[in-house]
Amino acid sequence: MASLSTHILDTSLGRPAEGVSISLATIEGQELGGGTTDADGRIGQIGPAELEPGDYVLTFATGDYYRASGQEGFYPTASIAFTVAAGEKHYHVPLLLNPWGYSTYRGS
Repeated sequence: MASLSTHILDTSLGRPAEGVSISLATIEGQELGGGTTDADGRIGQIGPAELEPGDYVLTFATGDYYRASGQEGFYPTASIAFTVAAGEKHYHVPLLLNPWGYSTYRGS
């Protein structure tokens, strides 16, 4: 079973994205946990301590983040679907964000 962490970097400002709400759900939509990014743009543990193998979705409230900072963003949310494989210990799923786009990758 695996654990999960995430962080967000606001590439338009060149700094971590603090105060972004994030939720974790199964691919079927069952809510498993959530949190808000800290001053370093991180959530060190999101969802249960151990994730079973399967498909999951992280949803980042990007629109709320941009509205709170007085900016306009194109995407109200950014959702990342990913698969947890058997035998893996940890997943880190970062988000690189700007008002008009985002990208992601499997971090370490």
